[in-house]
Amino acid sequence: MTTFLPDADWRHRPGLDALLEALGAAEGHARFVGGAVRDSLLGLPVSDLDIATDLTPQTVVDRLKAAGIKAIPTGIDHGTITAVIHGWPVEITTLRRDVSTDGRRATIAYTGEWREDASRRDFTINALYADPITHEITDFFDGVADLNARRVRFIGDAGARIAEDHLRILRYFRFLARFGHDEPDPQAYDACRVAANSLMALSRERIADELLKLLAVAAPLASLRLMVDGGILLPVIPEIDLSGLDRLSTLISREAESATPPSALRRLAALLPPDPRAADQIGARLKLSNKARKRLMTGLGGPTTGISPHALAFAIGVEGGIDRILLDPDAPLDGIAMLEDWTPPRLPLGGGAIIAQGLQPGPDVAKALAQVQEIWVAEGFPDEARVAEIADQIVSKFQRARQ
Repeated sequence: MTTFLPDADWRHRPGLDALLEALGAAEGHARFVGGAVRDSLLGLPVSDLDIATDLTPQTVVDRLKAAGIKAIPTGIDHGTITAVIHGWPVEITTLRRDVSTDGRRATIAYTGEWREDASRRDFTINALYADPITHEITDFFDGVADLNARRVRFIGDAGARIAEDHLRILRYFRFLARFGHDEPDPQAYDACRVAANSLMALSRERIADELLKLLAVAAPLASLRLMVDGGILLPVIPEIDLSGLDRLSTLISREAESATPPSALRRLAALLPPDPRAADQIGARLKLSNKARKRLMTGLGGPTTGISPHALAFAIGVEGGIDRILLDPDAPLDGIAMLEDWTPPRLPLGGGAIIAQGLQPGPDVAKALAQVQEIWVAEGFPDEARVAEIADQIVSKFQRARQ
């Protein structure tokens, strides 16, 4: 039975028809491919668009320039040109076949065969092509049936596909979490387990990027449990274990109960040992940014007992406060609502005011300000009149101490 690409908003974006005309889509030179086709069939929103073509990269560039369309050679060594239409990037890639691979990168050659291009892709649900004119789906490996069954399968031999690119191990579990029914294809799962040590050959940046993408999926727990049970992450992040899954499960429940949007970094913090220093070391190993590592440490900074949500957020920031509350299973969730749209105030007092009240310039001014702020925060950020009273009391204390 023939399958057709359903109508969707992205198909009517300004400039797309002109781009397809420039690429000769009416003559069969270009087809939509990959995620846009897959997600449209599922009724999901599409942001990124990929087009496959039998035209050479240079021909693509020449045709786009002739049509007045901006062309950027973002991956021309691998056959990819990015067209920009009304600010929207569209990746156009010449049909390819792999000449050789080492698990991290491939040497490719161009081909005129659509099936040959499809056979080098990872999963059957990602090897779907759609004719932009007739909207007919070309499906070489039963990807539509797999999509309807929520089944994630490698194309051909799973071990061979993984040997071409080791990152496909992690991609498999991400796609299983997003599109599957949490039941892995036996051949795929066995191949991932056997090849798990090959993840050590990948850069830690690529591992972190893929792990965070998995954690951003609405329901990643079942896939992560398969990964832990199968020893998938053991060669690269051995610290992630069953206790981490329990903490993540609790966090996901608290995110849902408080209607807090999921955060991949917050979820990673739950997965890691509840020790800020250990989390920072793991973050460094994964080559996370300093900002991301700081967020991990802040979220794991300890229990929130005895401190108000506003005081907590004043000390570590609103984002950090929300993370800390969600990651502390004993913290009341009503604290999240208190922090929504809340901006920490600034102490309405400076060192000049302390000096004007009679304290001599020097280290005592900073100490006095710190004590004023501590009381101000503890009292729930009272107004300037109350701050002046607090400052007067603190200055008097310092003056008595000097007598």
